[in-house]
Amino acid sequence: MKILVINGPNLNMLGIREPGIYGDQSYAALVRFVEDVCARQNVECECFQSNHEGDIVDKIQAAYGKVDGIVINPAAYTHTSVAILDALKAVSIPAVEVHLSDVSAREAFRHISYAGMACVKTYAGFGFDGYRMAIEYLAEHYGK
Repeated sequence: MKILVINGPNLNMLGIREPGIYGDQSYAALVRFVEDVCARQNVECECFQSNHEGDIVDKIQAAYGKVDGIVINPAAYTHTSVAILDALKAVSIPAVEVHLSDVSAREAFRHISYAGMACVKTYAGFGFDGYRMAIEYLAEHYGK
């Protein structure tokens, strides 16, 4: 099984940006965590991060026919991007949405997730562990 892990804007600033909300570990630590989880699950993974909506859409489209699942933390694009929603729907690859913080307990504008409308599951508020949960879910339900 191959999983594409997509991280949206400002996740490259983990450990610096609002550590009270997002934690004090770096983006590099998140990538290592994801790679370790995938190795334990015998899952091949690719991690991708971009601050640009179009790059994320391009990456989702390029995944068509190449990956078995997507883990996506669209970050701020969660609440604004119909383009990411449409890309996820277009490729029909099972996707799981992840958020480090519990977005439902934050500002009202964060309660709507466009990307989540195309996802089979969402994990929010579990920190890095949400990625583990998403990878394990995809491996269990969609692994080959």
